[in-house]
Amino acid sequence: MATYPAHREADVALRDGSTVRVRPVRESDWNAMLAFFQRLMPESQYFRFFSGTSNFEPAADWATKVDYANRFGLVATTGPDERIVAHAAWQRSDEDRTRAEVAFVNADDFQGRGLGTILLAHLAETAEDLGVQFFEAEVLPENHRMIEVFRQSGFQVNMQLEPGVIKVEFPTSFSPAALGRFERREQTAATAAMRSFFNPRSVAVIGASRTPGSIGSAILRNLIVEGFNGPVYPINPKADVVHSVAAYPSVLDVPGPVDLAVIVVPARLVIDVARDCGEKGVRALVIISAGFSETGEEGVARQRRLMGVCRATGMRVIGPNCMGIMNTDPDVKLDASFAPLFPPRGRVGFSSQSGALGLAVIDYAHQLGLGMSTFVSVGNKADISGNDLMNYWETDPDTDLILLYLESFGNPRKFSRICRRVGKKKPIIAVKSGRSSAGARATSSHTGALIAASDVTVDALFTQAGVIRTDTLNELFDVATLLANQPPPEGRRVAIVTNAGGPGILCADACEASGLVVGPLPEDVTSRLEEFLPAEASTSNPVDMIASASADDYKRAIQVVAASEEIDAVIVIFIPPLVTRPEDVADAISEATAHLPREIPLLTVFMSSRGVPEELSSYGVRIPSYAFPEDAARALARSTDYGVWRNKPDGTIPTFVDTRRDEAAGAIAEALGDEPEWLTPEQTSRLFACYGLPLVEQRLAGTPDEAAKAASDFDGPVVLKAVAPALVHKTEVGGVRLGLQGDEDVRAAAREVRASGRASGHEVEQFLIQPMVPEGVEMIVGVALDPSFGPVIACGAGGTAVELLKDISVRITPLTYEDAREMIRGLATYPLLEGYRGSEPVDVPSLEELLLRVSTMVEAHPEILEMDCNPVTVTHRGASIVDARVRVARVEPALPVSARRRI
Repeated sequence: MATYPAHREADVALRDGSTVRVRPVRESDWNAMLAFFQRLMPESQYFRFFSGTSNFEPAADWATKVDYANRFGLVATTGPDERIVAHAAWQRSDEDRTRAEVAFVNADDFQGRGLGTILLAHLAETAEDLGVQFFEAEVLPENHRMIEVFRQSGFQVNMQLEPGVIKVEFPTSFSPAALGRFERREQTAATAAMRSFFNPRSVAVIGASRTPGSIGSAILRNLIVEGFNGPVYPINPKADVVHSVAAYPSVLDVPGPVDLAVIVVPARLVIDVARDCGEKGVRALVIISAGFSETGEEGVARQRRLMGVCRATGMRVIGPNCMGIMNTDPDVKLDASFAPLFPPRGRVGFSSQSGALGLAVIDYAHQLGLGMSTFVSVGNKADISGNDLMNYWETDPDTDLILLYLESFGNPRKFSRICRRVGKKKPIIAVKSGRSSAGARATSSHTGALIAASDVTVDALFTQAGVIRTDTLNELFDVATLLANQPPPEGRRVAIVTNAGGPGILCADACEASGLVVGPLPEDVTSRLEEFLPAEASTSNPVDMIASASADDYKRAIQVVAASEEIDAVIVIFIPPLVTRPEDVADAISEATAHLPREIPLLTVFMSSRGVPEELSSYGVRIPSYAFPEDAARALARSTDYGVWRNKPDGTIPTFVDTRRDEAAGAIAEALGDEPEWLTPEQTSRLFACYGLPLVEQRLAGTPDEAAKAASDFDGPVVLKAVAPALVHKTEVGGVRLGLQGDEDVRAAAREVRASGRASGHEVEQFLIQPMVPEGVEMIVGVALDPSFGPVIACGAGGTAVELLKDISVRITPLTYEDAREMIRGLATYPLLEGYRGSEPVDVPSLEELLLRVSTMVEAHPEILEMDCNPVTVTHRGASIVDARVRVARVEPALPVSARRRI
């Protein structure tokens, strides 16, 4: 009996924001499938079966009798009875096993909602994973809707007109156009779903309370006090009136429609309340109630039942265990939360995974005057997540800046892909908790140990996706204040203008430490400054105008410095002396900023106990101000990283035509068992050869005599290495002998290595013999498979001191050409590759190609758990892998199409 592929089940959002369940068909679906075919309108039946038949039993037989290998079917279901609303299937050709015929049909009331595109994408994914490379279909010429689905799918479709039909053919692999099409569909669905939350026509508060201080009371009060532009319905079976508003025993008793329901009842009642909401036709639920997945196994099961009810009726959910949502749009004025403050109107979208922290952030934003467009406390993320919000904020005309507080990722690769797209238009600033290594997994390789040591994987994701990561909430607001009011810098060159030398030096030091450049000012700039500054002033960088500097000096200095094309940002520092009023300086800075000759970010530091003068916001400009120079420098550095990233062209993932994927899969399959296994040296060599990885030629021997014979295959001195299970650090147990010449040297070394291994608890099974490699720069290239992020590739200083130096760059695969280049050039030891202190420069492009080929390999083979190439010796002639270990295991099939690609 064929095994049901449960991993193919997925809840997907349609174009209108509603959801359906897509899953593989089962033989037990026969009755439901027959009913589905019978419900189709006559035209849909004709388009699907090419006839006007009324006997659909053979079709139901074909559709449900599948083996998930040669015939594969999917259904889309909805409602508590799992009513089938679409069917799609492919059947492999007997003549050519790489081709399959595909067919699908949607219920008439589900056509035009994007479901056809979804099914086609999921079908193609299953087919590609099972070795089907091409889909074929026959479509009636008058079936315009199906033809349009194929044309708009993004696949490279070839259509040929034949008598009575159109023959369609396309590859099952996802082209960039197909992925883009799928991505746009996801975005459309997410935007439609979020509008149900942020722009409801009416709101019901289920659990509205008359008890002062209760959450149910606070939410209803906030909706009323902030002036929600629509009816608000309190739901309370024990009260006729709550907060002077007529109450109803159940949402079913509300006389009008309800778009949004906020649920504040005990966890045990939430599922029944959700059923009532589904019956009422509610589109969106904000579930404040706790007691779900955050509480353990019982809560997980309760949350699963809750989502089953919601999906059956197409309702979308924020929460449970959240503090609510807000929309400051004056046409909406939605405060469906129990926060004590409603933020001022602004252009910042904020999502928080922590309800309590969300309250604190809103309070602080209110103090800073940082306005928000929308706010969401996502809670357990049972349905709506940060990915949905970012898809919404990308096209929201009221949001220019996105703030995130993250505790975990549901789908990191999808998050990265969305961020790369959204970040090109709007800055994304995130605080991600959990930098400690307390949760680091056990690992058996150098690479795994380096990556598990901290959350470098999260840093890699943020770096590649253009997300600005801040270490603290205070820093998040520092950066947000800058980017909400000033353009992101386009380069790293900073000018500092101050009236005191000490703070200027502190600021310059902090800038340089954060990767900014405080270089000398151009001669034309210093000459113009000298025209009006006193002789005692310094016109270098920082520009120290000394304590006697007037407000007019500030204005003129800013205008001169900011006009230079060799400056990318300006930091202005003021310490109040006795002779100059802060208010006058603030007004002058504001006037200068309003009349800058070009767009350039400007930050201020007012080191005064009286705070920032109101005059800094004169002339219709908003200028960020900080209490200390270091704060301004850090905020500018984070913003500059983003500005530089945003201006970079999109990366390109290379395609290597000389790889042999199927042969490599065979080498891996030989080693797969019930437990993770290390490839043998022979298997590793075969695998690497399939991807053009430059592994040094090697021979294996079982005895010292065989080792001596194998060494004779090489001209010149050789290296002998121990081969033993779980042996990572060969040098620490005397498992490596270098520069051996002649049979006797090799035999003696083999005996010594075997004895040394036995003494340290390692039984040496074989000996590996290689020719000596010319001296060069030793690097490490490795991979560790993260259960959430997928393959993570590392490159750094290699050799025996790899874990001591910890000089390493990390990226999430697949790598682009730019990723590989940045990884290598970002290393502290990169100067060694360029030729340090007279040494010969090495072939860096060969190392870049090695990284890209490794990335291609691990993307194609998710069975690779860990890999170490250490050392990789790089000389002027190229890169050579001197030692390599690869660990493999059986894995679940690939991520769904919505998550499987980063670019």
